[in-house]
Amino acid sequence: MTKLTKNRKLALAKIEAGKQYDINEAAALVKEITTTKFDASVDVDVRLGVDPRKANQMVRGVCTLPHGTGKQVRVLVLCTPDKEAEAKAAGADYVGLDEYIEKIKGGWTDVDVIITMPAIMPKVGALGRVLGPRGLMPNPKSGTVTMDVAKAVTEVKAGKIDFKVDKFGIIHASIGKVSFDAAKIVDNVKEFISVILKLKPSAAKGTYVKSVFISSTMSPGIHVDYKSVEA
Repeated sequence: MTKLTKNRKLALAKIEAGKQYDINEAAALVKEITTTKFDASVDVDVRLGVDPRKANQMVRGVCTLPHGTGKQVRVLVLCTPDKEAEAKAAGADYVGLDEYIEKIKGGWTDVDVIITMPAIMPKVGALGRVLGPRGLMPNPKSGTVTMDVAKAVTEVKAGKIDFKVDKFGIIHASIGKVSFDAAKIVDNVKEFISVILKLKPSAAKGTYVKSVFISSTMSPGIHVDYKSVEA
């Protein structure tokens, strides 16, 4: 059995067992119990009452967080030469086509998001074995396959995230940093939940949102009172 560290014990002691915290309390508490020397991410886990094995109950979408994620997102744009200038002007870290496709074939994936154009997808599709397992494959549903590459880059840099329910019916997402004010964490969580609510499948029966937890990179999870987030 893994031995609990001193900091872990202190963090657990501050969380009341069985309590569901108001989102404002939870945001302040996650900052208080985080003792990492780096600026840890704040994560949200939402358990849904869906069966993701059924296509009509899949929950997937995008969300633009009002205060961003706090992360420096590295963006690669695979586009035709006429789109390169606008992609660079929008803040893309890497812009090109064939040279980057060859690099990816060689195993290079040192980016967080890849944006491309519909006409380029046949070439990108051939990279599925490399990009798929890393969650880097562009997808029209997440806005990363588009003719307006400049807009897509701007949105990603501003804090746009995409998410997908896993096989256990849980959505995981990073929605900020511990260095954020508690109010900003609350705003981001509420926006994220509101998007999930809008995506409720018509085939989903019973309770849709079963539980919400927030945590930082290395902290215990804090059970959030869903009603305080919904409000």
